[in-house]
Amino acid sequence: MNRSRSKALSTGTAALTLVLSTLVLADSAYAGEPEKNDKGASTEEQGGSDKTGIYAAAKVQYSGAVTKNGGSGNVSSADVNWDPPPCWYAPYLGAKDFKKKMSADIEDQLDTPGLGSGGTALGQLKRHYEDDYGWTDTPGYKDYNVDKDGEGMFWAGVENPNEPDALKRMSCSDIPFWVDNGEPAPPQYEEAITPEILAALAYQHMELPGTKVTLAPEAVTKVNLPTWAWLDKAVFDDVKATAAINVPGFNLEATTTATPKSLTLDPGAKDATTIPANGECPIADGKIGEPYAKGKSKETPPCGITYRRSSGGKTYPLKASLTWEISWTGTGQAGAVGMPDGTIEAVQDITVEEVQSINR
Repeated sequence: MNRSRSKALSTGTAALTLVLSTLVLADSAYAGEPEKNDKGASTEEQGGSDKTGIYAAAKVQYSGAVTKNGGSGNVSSADVNWDPPPCWYAPYLGAKDFKKKMSADIEDQLDTPGLGSGGTALGQLKRHYEDDYGWTDTPGYKDYNVDKDGEGMFWAGVENPNEPDALKRMSCSDIPFWVDNGEPAPPQYEEAITPEILAALAYQHMELPGTKVTLAPEAVTKVNLPTWAWLDKAVFDDVKATAAINVPGFNLEATTTATPKSLTLDPGAKDATTIPANGECPIADGKIGEPYAKGKSKETPPCGITYRRSSGGKTYPLKASLTWEISWTGTGQAGAVGMPDGTIEAVQDITVEEVQSINR
């Protein structure tokens, strides 16, 4: 993406940077059914904005199998190179609300003594929105586009609060830009919100069921005795999480679906054999592994572990990793699109005892 605009705006202009920093919003992520929002892009027509002057328009709404506190879910991407978006551009304010906020912020900073070059930059920013002044390769606006109030919105950068890297979080730092209702953001804004970005956010917030494996023998097993492992069928239902932005003139959503794929067992001990040998138990006939039943003691389980050494009065940490196949569908998308597999892990303590025999 062309970063010349934000670089030109921030270099040597502390006051201007301060104004722009107020326009990089922190997304207020939450779970639950999307709330109805009757606020639109026009202050006068829709009854005004909230106390901060920021509509809920910039917030992503989550529903389905997502965390209840807005934090990241329990799914880790199997692709170490895949990350959810650290920030994005989204609808922010209608023209009249944006004029009210932006002009006040600029005037406050212009009143600051000793601005130096920052005052020049602030003056240019003011002209950009008031006097149709094209600046840093961005077309200008006449009176903050007030004559188009209700026909579109100014978009601004939104931080992903779950991104730990502050620099990445604030990298969507271009000055706010106008987008007409029903139109996409200009192509130079590659981080503008899309169904694909929403799908990635739904992935990040997804909460999948636990992966506690049923074992036989349970918790305590014997050296050289195959331990059967399987998962309850209830685990195999698809899990869906949805992320959406819905405001007048702009509505996008995406649903991310997770489908169980395979179970990988790590016995937590060097002297152990997994079944199958690679430790990966695939889904077969709608299940992973097979429940142990009386009369199967001499059979080899389709999924399990054989420990070769006692745990010596302690325990081995058996780690079970369930891999889920992830895909998404969304606004304007004809079919499901694949995403990197996801995994969740659970650790169970296993005691392994020596087989005791009595010689007579």
